[in-house]
Amino acid sequence: MSPGLRPGDWLFVRRAAPVRPGDVVVARLPGDESLLIVKRAAWRTDEGWWLESDNQRAPGRRDSWDFGPVPPRLLVGRVVLRYWPIGTFRLRAR
Repeated sequence: MSPGLRPGDWLFVRRAAPVRPGDVVVARLPGDESLLIVKRAAWRTDEGWWLESDNQRAPGRRDSWDFGPVPPRLLVGRVVLRYWPIGTFRLRAR
């Protein structure tokens, strides 16, 4: 299975959009709110959203299994579109 997001992808994020389980979201990293993370919203708890990485075996992976539920105030928004920067898309001749 190929990853849903790749290095260099750009994201269109709708700030303060309602989140549902299965949505990809951008959030501030608990413990270091200067960093943004992109994760999948798995489920909601009383404390906030449980956010998981799509690839649990990725090196350096950090998600709610490490820091617990993410409070709603740390959610930046829901990803609504993934696109590639101009210049990275090239046609290949066959």
